[in-house]
Amino acid sequence: MENIKNDISLTKPLSGVSSSSPVKPDEGGEFSKLLKKSIDELNQAQETSDKALADMASGQIKDLHQAAIAIGKAETSMKLMLEVRNKAISAYKEILRTQI
Repeated sequence: MENIKNDISLTKPLSGVSSSSPVKPDEGGEFSKLLKKSIDELNQAQETSDKALADMASGQIKDLHQAAIAIGKAETSMKLMLEVRNKAISAYKEILRTQI
């Protein structure tokens, strides 16, 4: 155990992260941008799925397999978004339970 050396000075800082400068308000929006982009992609998949379902109902569908793939993508995307939401709510509740 004596051979193990704990020298923090040998570690390299993360790129783009500076411990001396405070975070500016306009730099803190990365998570919100990512979340908005994900919701927009989910919305687009849902719209494509709805169009495919409408085309199937009206008999205007040309490729049934592509419609089934679009519907499956939308369903999977929605399930993923719901799981992310559930994990975020769970984490929030855990933070609330934490005693200071």
